[in-house]
Order: sequence, then structure tokens, then C-alpha cells
Amino acid sequence: MKKKYDQVYQFKITLKGIKPQIWRRIQVPETYTFWDLHAAIQDAMGWEDYHLHEFTFTLPLTKIKVCIGIPMEDDLEETMLPGWEINIHDLFTLESPNGDYYYDFGDGWQHSVTLEKILPREAGVIYPQCIDGKRACPPEDCGGIGGYAEFLEAIRDPAHELHEDILDWIGGEFDPEDFDAN
Repeated sequence: MKKKYDQVYQFKITLKGIKPQIWRRIQVPETYTFWDLHAAIQDAMGWEDYHLHEFTFTLPLTKIKVCIGIPMEDDLEETMLPGWEINIHDLFTLESPNGDYYYDFGDGWQHSVTLEKILPREAGVIYPQCIDGKRACPPEDCGGIGGYAEFLEAIRDPAHELHEDILDWIGGEFDPEDFDAN
């Protein structure tokens, strides 16, 4: 059964470490858990959800770091809170709007997540929705920031030794400037 809600949270998600920036603006129901927000970010960014993820926050009053994701038995250094048990409104407020989202610990994709607005729900709109953004998301498993730079170099240069292999791997073409909110 879906929870009723009156408000939506508008977030800007920006992939860190890549210029020009790759970002998305999404709107999600106020009732979302961090697991739901993770799924919305995956869809909006174009990730395939093949890898682990985590949200991190530093609580403004106590300066304690909070990690939310999928708890593992071997999480000895920090306590990972289960994302499906914590609502986004518990940590994202207009007074404390910032958090980080890490995806694929091998490639190390780091995103800033900023709550921009809390808006009234619009009748007839299906949430979550991606309403804006810039540039295509890097392909899954391309090797992080450095691997993505090499990937772009190879697809732009037909004389590059990896050009044909990478085009085959990516399915024939990739436009890093392409973005479609749908």
C-alpha cells in the first residue's frame, strides 16, 4: 500500500570530480526512505544499481557522521543504518540540506545531494520525477573518474587503440553531452 503524502522534496544530485558537471534535479515524495531515494537517484543518473551504495551525513549539532545504506556483518569501522528504515525527512531539512551519496565503492562515484525545496504535491504528477539535469552519466564499470576520462578520450579519437573495443563495449555510441529527463 502506498503512503499518502502532501509534499515533495526537490533534490539536486551532482556527480563530484567531473568537469563540466553532471547533475540531476529530482522530486520525490516526502514519505520516501533512503532506499527509495537511492532507487530514484539510480534512475535519474542512469546507473544500473549493480553495486553497493551509502549516504553519509554529518549531523549539524553533534558533528556525528551518520552512514545509511545496506548493513553488512563486517562493518566494523562504522555503523551502517539500513536505508529502508530511515525516512529522508529525518535527516534532510531546509536547515540541514546536504548529504553525500556514494555509489560503486570500486569506481568510487561520489555525489553531493542537496535538498533545494519542499513543495506541495502537484495533482496528476507521478513521483519520483527527474525534472532537469546536464550531461550523460558515465557508463557503469568504466573505472571511476580516471577511467571515464580515458573512456571519453578513446571514443572521441578513432585512432585511439581502444576506440573500437570501447565502442563495442558501450553498444556503438555514447554522447557525453546527452541528457534526457525521461
